[in-house]
Amino acid sequence: MAAGEHTDSRHAVVVGGASGIGAATAHVLAQAGWRVTIADLTEAVPPDAGSYGAGTQAAGADVVGAHDSRIVDVTDEASVEALFADTAPDLIVTTAGVSTLGLVTDHDTAEFRRVLDVCLTGAFLVFKHGGRVVRDGGAMVAIASLNARQPGRGMAAYCAAKAGLVSLAQVAALELGERGIRVNTISPGFLVTPLTEPVLQIPGLTEGYAENSLTDHLGTAEDVARAVMFLAESPWMTGEDLVIDGGAQHRSYPDVLGLATKAFS
Repeated sequence: MAAGEHTDSRHAVVVGGASGIGAATAHVLAQAGWRVTIADLTEAVPPDAGSYGAGTQAAGADVVGAHDSRIVDVTDEASVEALFADTAPDLIVTTAGVSTLGLVTDHDTAEFRRVLDVCLTGAFLVFKHGGRVVRDGGAMVAIASLNARQPGRGMAAYCAAKAGLVSLAQVAALELGERGIRVNTISPGFLVTPLTEPVLQIPGLTEGYAENSLTDHLGTAEDVARAVMFLAESPWMTGEDLVIDGGAQHRSYPDVLGLATKAFS
C-alpha cells in the first residue's frame, strides 16, 4: 500500500493500547475505518464500532467487528516477536511506558533499568520485530515525551529513555526508508493518563503543569491520538519528533521531585 493511500483494509497494531494514549489512539483509528489490534500486558476490549460513531460503521462490514486484542510484554522479546508473527500491519504504534522518581546520586539501579527496559528497549523490540513485517509504504510511530528534550529533576531514567527513543526512531527511519516505511515519534507535554495520575496527587503539581502551557488548553490523550493519525497519513514525514505540548518546551519543567519531597517528607 502506498503511503497515505486509503483502503478499508488498513490494519494498525497499537502496543500499550489498553489505556491512556494507546486507548485513545485505537479509538481514533477505529473511527477512521482502520482494523485495530490492541496489544498490552492485559487483554483489552477491542474497539467497538458502535461506540465510535458513523466513521467506523461506514468503513464496511469487513472492518466493523474485525478488531482484536493480544497480550504482549514489551520487555520480553519472545512475546513481542509472537505479537507480529503472521501479520503485516500498515501502521504500528507503540505507547508503552513507565516512570519513577529519584535523584541521579540516589537512584535505585534496578528501577532505572526497569524504566529503560519498558520505554526504550521495549520500543526497540517493537521496531525490530514490527519493522520486519510492517507493509512497505507503511508507518511506525512511537510515543516519546517532552522530557526527551526538557529535563526534570528526579526524572533521570524517564528522560534518558525518551531521549534515547527519539534517536532510536530516527535510526529506524534511516534504515526502513528503503522500503518506504516512515518512522516518527511524538513528544507530548503533560497529560492526565493512568501513567501520570499518581503524580497529580502531589500538591501544587497540577497548577505547575497548567502554568507551563502557553495556552489555556490542557492536553488530552485524544490530542496525541490525532497526531498519530496525522503521521500515519503524511507520506513525506519521517525521522521527525512531533512535539505537542502547548508550548511548554519554552518554559522550565515543574520541579516534580521537589514538590513531592515537600509534600511527603
